Amino acid sequence: MDRNYLIKKWLHNELSPREKQAFEALEDSAFLQEIIQESKRFKRQTTNQVESFESLYKRLPTKKESTRSSWILTLSKIAAIFVIGLGVYFYMNNEKIMTYTTQLAQKEVIHLPDNSSVTLHENSSLEYNKNTWDYHKKIQLKGQAFFDVAKGKRFDVETPHGTITVLGTEFNVVSRGTVFHVVCFEGLVQVRYKDTLIKLPVGKAFKAVDGKTATFQVVTSQPEWLQNMSVFEDVKIIDVLKNLEKQYKVTIKYDSIDQNILFTGAFEHENLEKALKAVTKSLQMTYEIKENNLVLIKNAKK
Repeated sequence: MDRNYLIKKWLHNELSPREKQAFEALEDSAFLQEIIQESKRFKRQTTNQVESFESLYKRLPTKKESTRSSWILTLSKIAAIFVIGLGVYFYMNNEKIMTYTTQLAQKEVIHLPDNSSVTLHENSSLEYNKNTWDYHKKIQLKGQAFFDVAKGKRFDVETPHGTITVLGTEFNVVSRGTVFHVVCFEGLVQVRYKDTLIKLPVGKAFKAVDGKTATFQVVTSQPEWLQNMSVFEDVKIIDVLKNLEKQYKVTIKYDSIDQNILFTGAFEHENLEKALKAVTKSLQMTYEIKENNLVLIKNAKK
């Protein structure tokens, strides 16, 4: 048989028994031995480089495992979206706290989401949660403010002293130190002070000073401070003078004044002379304006 033909058949493992005998007869040939060695080396290199199909198939996940992994991945995505959603919700709630603060001789008009408005007096602060306003209308107030509430709108004003519930009205609130004062100028307000509930119609006021409470009638249509005036009712003269100091940035000496004297009245914010006269005249006191913004008060009524 032809030698080349036998070698080709041997390389493809296609030798018949008869051809195999003829091929074995050629094994003594040095040429054939060289071919056999080269073919073996070629087969080893190929096997080392390419992974068998059976091996790859065994490494593939079964249908059951693939389905289970798909469900776990889907549930993980849903849980992640839920957690992220909650985080965004609480983040938005916390970041929607609206805060306003005024300094001495400063007023600020604040417009609420329901078209109500608040005029914040000097040295006061107000805050509310804009994100929950539609279903939880609540305002935190420290200091003094005038509220003009839109018709049909209702919300609560919380202060360190008590809570005012309003419905389409105009009212003024003072919550400073030991003083809590609410005046209704329009509509109806409800005041909760400690364990007491008081309803104030138009022209009525409620006041608590050092724990002592009273209700009384008022005749003004709006608080005087909106007209650039500071108004006081039965307030210690020391506190009145301190307020005057801050308003005009002066230093007042009043060593001879009896601190138990109470003042009822007002002073304007644009003229120091007029303001001092308004405070001292009714109490039979005198004043003297010195250099370096120094004011002396004396001859206080006992």
